[in-house]
Amino acid sequence: MPLYHRLLVPAASLLAATIIFLPGAAPAAPPTEGMTTERLVSQLRLAIDNLKTLRCTVHAQERLGDKYTQANSTMKLGYAPLRIFLRNKKGVEVLWVTGQNDGDAWVYPNSFPYVTLSLDPNGMLMRRGQHHSVLDAGYGMIADILRGSAQRPDKSYERSFRYTGDTTIAGRPCYQLSSDFPKFRYVTYTAGKGETVTQVADKFGCGEYRIMEQNGLAADAPIPTGKVLQVPNSYGSRTLICVDKKLYLPLLIRAEDDKGLFEQFTFLDVVANQPIPAQEFTKEFKNYNL
Repeated sequence: MPLYHRLLVPAASLLAATIIFLPGAAPAAPPTEGMTTERLVSQLRLAIDNLKTLRCTVHAQERLGDKYTQANSTMKLGYAPLRIFLRNKKGVEVLWVTGQNDGDAWVYPNSFPYVTLSLDPNGMLMRRGQHHSVLDAGYGMIADILRGSAQRPDKSYERSFRYTGDTTIAGRPCYQLSSDFPKFRYVTYTAGKGETVTQVADKFGCGEYRIMEQNGLAADAPIPTGKVLQVPNSYGSRTLICVDKKLYLPLLIRAEDDKGLFEQFTFLDVVANQPIPAQEFTKEFKNYNL
């Protein structure tokens, strides 16, 4: 999830103790009769896979080094083919459309010299100071976490998720899907010829950011052959997904690791599978500054 939400404009850093929150969250309630872990995971994955369009607002918290950032963005996405538009509260806009602009994103920085830039979504500028690529916007990260890596035979992290009861996020009833994975740790891995951070992250199902941070690597550059890396063996030690009871889409995603809170994303005003006019994914759309 990318972000994609900060879009090149870092938010103010805060101490961890001051930013951990669940907007509008109610205490957990007893499990809903008839709901099971298997059914919830299946419905969640099906809802994500069947998305045709998505509109929402995202509140994000991410740990960068020993500090945290907060960011708020509105987003709209179309699928098959993938199309993404994001705008943050500082007026920065990003548009990425499959097969256009040589694979680059159009970025309006809303700062001098007030011109639209073409930037690689996985390049250093767009990945600086954020956990995810703009291409992860929406729920792609969650689908990957639940699916796990086909290259990693150990599926104990994916199997650790359990339906643990009900809650409410911003007034909407939700199911809680929780993972408690005390085996989380960093392991050593020797990079093969031409391997990238993305490829290593795919093998371990751990996301790219901590590999880059721990080993001083860039997302868009090959890793030196034979370099010994420190890599997380899963996405987190504790993971919470609050799933909307009507939409079966996540309204909150929270991941912790050996250092505490790693990231939290809250999705508000979610509108799924309502038509979005094609012109809203063009840089000429009248409501954009692109």
